[in-house]
Amino acid sequence: MAANGTVNGNGNGNRNGNGNRNGDFSLKETSPKIGNGGGNGGEKLTSSFDLVEAMHFLYARIVRARALPANDSFIEVKIGSYKGRTKQSLNSNPNPEFHETFAFTKARLQGNILEVVVRNKDDSNDEEIIGRCKFDVAEIPTRVPPDSPLAPQWYRLEDRNGVKIGGEIMLSVWIGTQADEVFSEAWHSDSATVMGENVVNTRSKVYLSPRLWYLRVTLIEAQDLALLHQNRTNPEILIKGFLGNVVVRSRISQTKSVNPVWNEDMMFVAVEPFEDSLVLSVEDKLGQKEECLGKCEIKLSQVERRVSPGPVPALWYNVEHVGENGEAKRFAGRIHLRVSLDGGYHVLDESIQYSSDYRASAKLLWTPAIGVLELGVLNATGLMPMKSREGRGTTDAYCVAKYGTKWVRTRTIVDTFDPKWNEQYTWEVYDPYTVITIGVFDNLNLFGAGNENRLIKDSRIGKIRIRLSTLVTSKIYTHSYPLMVLKPDGVKKMGEIQLAVRFTATSMIDMLQKYTEPLLPQMHYIFPLSIYQLDSLRHQATHILCIKLGRNEPALGRDVVEYMLDVGSNMWSLRRGRANFERLVAFFDGWVDAWKWFDEVCKWKSPATTVLIHVVFLFVVFLPKYCVVSLLLYCFVFGLYRFSLRPRHPPHMDIKLSKADSALPDELDEEFDAFPSAKSGDVLKKRYDRLRGIAGRMMIVLGDLATQGERVKSLLSWRDPRATSLFLAFCLVGCGVICFVSMKLLLTFLAFYVMRHPRTRVFNIPSIPQNFFRRLPSRADSIL
Repeated sequence: MAANGTVNGNGNGNRNGNGNRNGDFSLKETSPKIGNGGGNGGEKLTSSFDLVEAMHFLYARIVRARALPANDSFIEVKIGSYKGRTKQSLNSNPNPEFHETFAFTKARLQGNILEVVVRNKDDSNDEEIIGRCKFDVAEIPTRVPPDSPLAPQWYRLEDRNGVKIGGEIMLSVWIGTQADEVFSEAWHSDSATVMGENVVNTRSKVYLSPRLWYLRVTLIEAQDLALLHQNRTNPEILIKGFLGNVVVRSRISQTKSVNPVWNEDMMFVAVEPFEDSLVLSVEDKLGQKEECLGKCEIKLSQVERRVSPGPVPALWYNVEHVGENGEAKRFAGRIHLRVSLDGGYHVLDESIQYSSDYRASAKLLWTPAIGVLELGVLNATGLMPMKSREGRGTTDAYCVAKYGTKWVRTRTIVDTFDPKWNEQYTWEVYDPYTVITIGVFDNLNLFGAGNENRLIKDSRIGKIRIRLSTLVTSKIYTHSYPLMVLKPDGVKKMGEIQLAVRFTATSMIDMLQKYTEPLLPQMHYIFPLSIYQLDSLRHQATHILCIKLGRNEPALGRDVVEYMLDVGSNMWSLRRGRANFERLVAFFDGWVDAWKWFDEVCKWKSPATTVLIHVVFLFVVFLPKYCVVSLLLYCFVFGLYRFSLRPRHPPHMDIKLSKADSALPDELDEEFDAFPSAKSGDVLKKRYDRLRGIAGRMMIVLGDLATQGERVKSLLSWRDPRATSLFLAFCLVGCGVICFVSMKLLLTFLAFYVMRHPRTRVFNIPSIPQNFFRRLPSRADSIL
């Protein structure tokens, strides 16, 4: 396939590498011509494509040819300098079949005549024109789905002089939109420079994640194990589990004999249709090495599938040993196991706070969908050059969106910084507290040596997340999102992407009911998994998804899958730690402000306010039944007042909140360091010392919190006999006062005493209860 330089129609080849060129990381509302807003010529897309702008294409579908005078032929479709070619017929059949479709963007057509040329390559590799047929673009019919596809016709071929020859070609030509069924499989003029087998890497595709289950293996005990060394006493027996290329180890049995006992769970991630086998290897640990005593193989297709918390029967399995020299299997003992495929869990492959699905693995536990999510990927603007080709910067961008088990990939727009996709996708929604993730990548698998080039990692341009619960139902959100990437030299703006999003609720009652249900399936709460197990299982799930999605055509690379699933988000980051600390501080800012305001009330900074607080307090004390009513009514009125101040845009990634704009170079270098670290000793020593300083301050804060709690416990522990005696005396006197004095009067006296006039108080001196509490002992004295 060949095309001239008009494929890059933006003329932005001289962009510099400064991704932070304008510093505008804000979200912008846009007004694209989508839906009934119409497209070119006033025509409209079908209702299923109402979130994207109408793009018109000239389609040519080549079906077959017959009675060709030469063999080994192929067909070339061209208009202007755009040329698309079918695969060459490699057999000697004069009636070859092609079944290929070509799409030329109508807005960038370079001529008025569409030519379909049948060519043949001779032994000298020269191309010979067999015949051709021409179509006037102005006479080509227009088709808009849901109209049926245009039926192909037989056309007689002509030679260069316009004389009819014997060969014929069956094809259909029409003008349509991206709503056509052949859109995703067609060759596009936007990627005209891509040739050969690499064309498949430019097409839009929909991928489905395989259904994952948790495999639970409960190791109970083993009996009659045959040791390799008969004179060995106190053997240290452990179990290794192999599922695919995943290995899980058990602890060493506390019972050091040929009848070890474990009572331990081993967890794996299994993938439907359960064609693999679980292999358990019984190992004897001898110093630094381990010897295999025997193996047990369990086919997953024969394992019981559990969808409820009910018990699974425990079975005995034979352990067999196979010699290194091809000896026959021999009995080496037996092992007592409880094995089950637990479909009552949700297999976590994403970070829990950014998850797009919380359903259990078993379909029997799925609830009906509560809505539909529609995403229109419109275009991107101002993308940065990601690579160099022919001495100039260029970008071949495509988008990937992930929600639930469905992944979508748009077509790749070649050699442009302002690509226009205008593709629309739909997902079923089962929970409003879910997130859709959209990533933009630069395709590096277009001009290499075929499939070998898939080993190259596609460059990351940026990623955004949209939480569905922040969207108003049935409203179309059209915004331009900044694409940001954090690099070792700081945060960079890589461009902007324009999206249209709509969340439609099919049942408002079912959606509101979701807010009362547990977030995860019940098995997560009845038989909870540890943090270590969840982290290990998520790593397994990600590994399986990378393998399965990498076997598609075109493949989703491991780098794309891991970026979309936020792999590595739990690694240490000083920048992220500071951001989370400030989020925590921001939460307490309201309480701190309230305390400062009350302190000003007690100091009579505003006498009118203090008097008003006295009146409010008397109302609360003497009319308590109206207190709760007043509080709820206040929340209701304040909520109505805040309605006019509600957020109008979906949340987006904030560089200030993330501390990405203020992170130091050394902090970013540490964040992007590999694990284990690849840095030298001096750098590691500096970072270790800094981490020790941060951990030291955290240790002091944790110690202070522990001290306060221990002081409360020491009130009755008699650790300080005098303090405990004083507290007991206070409790006894307090009981007598409460019995003979009204509680309302006590509360009134206490409040008026706290808010007494400044003339009757001594400022900056701690109160008696504070002095007493600070003198209570704690266990800090026993810390070395």
